[in-house]
Amino acid sequence: MTCEIAKIDCIEFLQKYNGNNFDLTFLDPPFNQSKEYRSYDDDIAPHKYWNWMKNICELIFHKSSDGSSIYFMQREKNTEQVLNVLQSAGWTFQNLIIWKKMTSAVPSEIRFGKQYQIIVFATKGKRARVFNRIRIDPPLLETQKYRRPNGVYVTDIWDDIRELTSGYFSGDEPFRDENGERVHKQQSPIHLLTRIILSSTKVSDLVFDPFAGTGTTLIASKQLQRNSIGTEIDNINFEIIKKRIQNLRPTDNIRKLYSYYRFTENLSGLWPDNENVKFINENPIQLKMI
Repeated sequence: MTCEIAKIDCIEFLQKYNGNNFDLTFLDPPFNQSKEYRSYDDDIAPHKYWNWMKNICELIFHKSSDGSSIYFMQREKNTEQVLNVLQSAGWTFQNLIIWKKMTSAVPSEIRFGKQYQIIVFATKGKRARVFNRIRIDPPLLETQKYRRPNGVYVTDIWDDIRELTSGYFSGDEPFRDENGERVHKQQSPIHLLTRIILSSTKVSDLVFDPFAGTGTTLIASKQLQRNSIGTEIDNINFEIIKKRIQNLRPTDNIRKLYSYYRFTENLSGLWPDNENVKFINENPIQLKMI
């Protein structure tokens, strides 16, 4: 399996790319909400931002296989813009996934607090080339008397994957610098990418992440025996990804999730044992902010 990261702007990469077509893309760009990034201005004119997103989605569309999937994550208030961008780029809408967080924003004086992000699932063509109906084994709710013997299907509400926010919710998964601060403020949890990859790929498919961040998409793909390519422009993130690919941490190990998905049909075929993947006992990545 290939697991590659390139230090290059994603548009420049896509314009030059002539390799195998992508079978799945996870698109989690900066949200243009004035967050602090080391290598990017997160406060640009809205029309420029959405033209940028459209350009990226069009390029990915033309580099993707027929029936391939894209998962585009964004703020809930930008749902309309995301749908418009994907449609104008040629993608066909399939689902609006609500990723419900465990924490919420403090409500303002004019609206309720926000507690979710959206993930738009779309395909190249009317039907996905691969869509695996995933089953999970969620905890029994107070309103339920008996556990379901075969679990339940995953729906478009994902309220069982915790975000990597500050405080105790983040656990050991986020990368931190020498002062204990998170290196990437919006790092995606590996469980999120595990579900997306399981749902929309088969073994040996090619997964693409144009905003690779700390490389979570690549790490999940590697363990699920999918090929993967990512692009990242930030020097520190890029170095993290290279070292993370070479030395997976125990907290990166997705095998602990296998039992949660055990009722999925042909799970062993979708999630084969990968004895070649080794995990280190401690984090070897020494982070020093520059």
